[in-house]
Amino acid sequence: MNEVNVHRVKSIAEFHKMKGLPAPQHPLISLFDYSKVECSKEVNYKNFVFDFYHISCKRSVGTKYKYGQGNYEFDDGVMFFIAPNQVFGIEPIAEIASPKSGWMLMIHPDFLWNTSLANTIKKYEFFNYAVNEALFLTEKEEAVLQNIVANIEQEYNNNLDQFSQNIIISQIETMLNYSNRFYQRQFLTTNVKNHEILTQVEHLIELYLTDANNWGLPTVQNIADSLHISPTYLSSLLKSLTGLTTQQHIHEKLIEKAKERLSTTSLSISEIAYELGFEHSQSFNKLFKAKTQLTPMMFREQFN
Repeated sequence: MNEVNVHRVKSIAEFHKMKGLPAPQHPLISLFDYSKVECSKEVNYKNFVFDFYHISCKRSVGTKYKYGQGNYEFDDGVMFFIAPNQVFGIEPIAEIASPKSGWMLMIHPDFLWNTSLANTIKKYEFFNYAVNEALFLTEKEEAVLQNIVANIEQEYNNNLDQFSQNIIISQIETMLNYSNRFYQRQFLTTNVKNHEILTQVEHLIELYLTDANNWGLPTVQNIADSLHISPTYLSSLLKSLTGLTTQQHIHEKLIEKAKERLSTTSLSISEIAYELGFEHSQSFNKLFKAKTQLTPMMFREQFN
C-alpha cells in the first residue's frame, strides 16, 4: 500500500450513489440487500469515514478483506458495527466463488433524536472496537438477527408515518442487545486466543514495572497499543475472562509488586513509589490504602 486514500461519506444518499443503489427511501436511514452493492475494483485499498452508523452482516462477499486489525473471510456470517467518524479500511485480497449475501443498515445520528437510543447507543462497546474485532455469528444467531432485520425492512418499506421512527428504533435496540449477548458468547468461546492476550497483558505490565523509572506507570492505553487492539475492547475481554478491567489488572500488579518491595527490602516508601513509576509518593500511598485498607507503612510494620 503506497498511499492511504481516505474517503468521507457524508450522507446515506451519497453511499447509495457510490455503490450503485437506488436512492434511499428515507434520508436518515437505509436497509438493503448486500448482494446488490457494487464493489469498486479500481483501488487496492481505501480507508473510509462515515458520518452515520453502519451495521452489516456479510457472507461470501467475493473477496477477502483486511478489516481493522484482522483478516476476515466472509464464508460465514460476519457482523460489523461502525460509528460516525470512525476510520476503517478494507483491502480486497482474493476472489471467492460463492455469491455474496447479507444486509446493511445505515442510521444517521439525526434519526435518533428525541429517542431513548440517542442517549444509549454509545453504551454498546462494540461500536468502539468493531474495527478490531468483528462478530462471528452462529447460524442460530444469524437467524435471530435476520428476523429483526425483516421486521425493520417491513416497516421501512411501508409508508413511513408518525409511528415508524419509534417502531424502527425499538427493533434496532433489540438488534443491539442481541449483538451484545453474542459478543459475550464470542469472548467465552475463543478462550485460547483470549487467554493468550491475558498472558500478554500480564507480561507487559510486568515489563513496565520492572523498569518503571524509565517507562513510567503502565496505562491502559500503553497496554492496548502494544497489543494493537482498542482499550475498550481489551477491558471488555479481560472483564469477561477474569472479572477485572485492564486498569484493575494494572493496580493488582502494582500492589503485588509494592507488597514484595515493602516486605523484602529496606527501601523507603518514597523510594519504592519512585521505583514503581509514581512521581509522588502521596499517589502511591493513596492507591495502596484504597486497595489494601492499610498504608504502606502499616503493611511494612506487620513484618517487623
